[in-house]
Amino acid sequence: MKIKYATKQMNRRIRTVILGFFTYLAFQVSPVQAQQVLDTYIKEGLANNLVLQDKKASLEQSLLALKDAKSFYLPSMDFGASYTLAEGGRTIAFPVGDLLNPVYSTLNKLTASSKFPQIENVSEQLLPDNFYDTRFRTTLPLLNTDLIYQQQIRKEQVNWTSYQVEIYRATLIQDIRVAYFNFCAAHSSISILKNTLQLVDQNLKDTQSLVENGKRLPAAVLRAESELEHVKSLLTEAELRTNNAAQYLNFLVNRPLDQSVTFEDIPLDLSRLDQLLLEEIHPQNSELRAMQSMETIQETVLKSGKNYWIPKLSTYADLGSQGFDWNFDSQSKYLMWGLNFNMPVFQGGRNQNQIQRNVLGLQSVQRQKELVNQKLNLALQTQRNEVKTLLAALQSAEKKLQSASAYLKLVDRGFKDGSQSLLEYIDARNQYTQAALQKNISAYKLQMALAQLERQLSTEIN
Repeated sequence: MKIKYATKQMNRRIRTVILGFFTYLAFQVSPVQAQQVLDTYIKEGLANNLVLQDKKASLEQSLLALKDAKSFYLPSMDFGASYTLAEGGRTIAFPVGDLLNPVYSTLNKLTASSKFPQIENVSEQLLPDNFYDTRFRTTLPLLNTDLIYQQQIRKEQVNWTSYQVEIYRATLIQDIRVAYFNFCAAHSSISILKNTLQLVDQNLKDTQSLVENGKRLPAAVLRAESELEHVKSLLTEAELRTNNAAQYLNFLVNRPLDQSVTFEDIPLDLSRLDQLLLEEIHPQNSELRAMQSMETIQETVLKSGKNYWIPKLSTYADLGSQGFDWNFDSQSKYLMWGLNFNMPVFQGGRNQNQIQRNVLGLQSVQRQKELVNQKLNLALQTQRNEVKTLLAALQSAEKKLQSASAYLKLVDRGFKDGSQSLLEYIDARNQYTQAALQKNISAYKLQMALAQLERQLSTEIN
């Protein structure tokens, strides 16, 4: 009676475990209904990820640089002041005495008076002493092609930086998805191993019962106990993998590493899988657009270099006051306006050298653009093959799980009847556990591969 009761318990437990696995299998291939937990982690990561925040800050800096480039078209005003104290240095002589003294002497004789005294020659210092000069200077460019090209370059740099933000944003979404699927795979393996642990524990009890009734040798109990410890070690390893996967996901989302992660079954969307396998890289792909921006920047730099001969013209106006001893009156005030004209004539061939460097830079960017295009297409084809391979592996794992579950039932029945040995039962149970784990791993590996394929096909993130 004791053996029959143990047999019924074992059969009931096996049926429960197998039914649970096949229910999970059916759920895995059903259409996607929702993935609310994963979407929440993605939104949280996009809002809190430190690298993404840093790239957004770089975009804001590029926008400010564009504003700076536009501001050069507007007038600019500066205030300047200078004050000078001087002694010695060069002088200029004014011979006023030599010129006027003979005239004054004649006048004194004619008038019989001394109304016209003799004066000394004057010597003035050229360096201004106790002299101040204050002014407001307003400048305005009238003709400067460098400003036009600089604005175009800054604008394209803003586009390039925004594409870099999109690229990392798409990569971050992929990394969060892959990290979450890693967590789910490890978490699911814990459930599988816990169910297996129940089978192994029940087998140990059944073996002990058979040994007590003289139907098995005592060594069978030792082997059953060894299998129990082996499954416990696998369970501990799975729990550690789950913890590591949760910590990495928290790192990407910028949360405390020890914060718990919620498990959610995300079924495989086969219709979406078929659609992704047919899609091609869109011309608006962020990587391609970023390379196009780099090419546009180099083309603008080349145009700017070729137009070095165009003169630059600007105007300025000064409104100020200058005088000695801080004297400020109508005589000290002044207004001055002028034009600045500059045109290169000869610079030792440096301009032509710069043009040649710009041509080589443009050719380099064009080669990089073609290389990026080839790499994207190669990565896409490789990822498609990976998805197809993993899909075939998942289908094979499903069939193996079905076969292993049927084989376990037969061996378990024979073990109870005495026609199957303990080693055969352990082998059947190991096959079943490995098949269940392999099916679980294959399912989540396919989910990860799909996330990576979606990343390669993405054009922009909404």
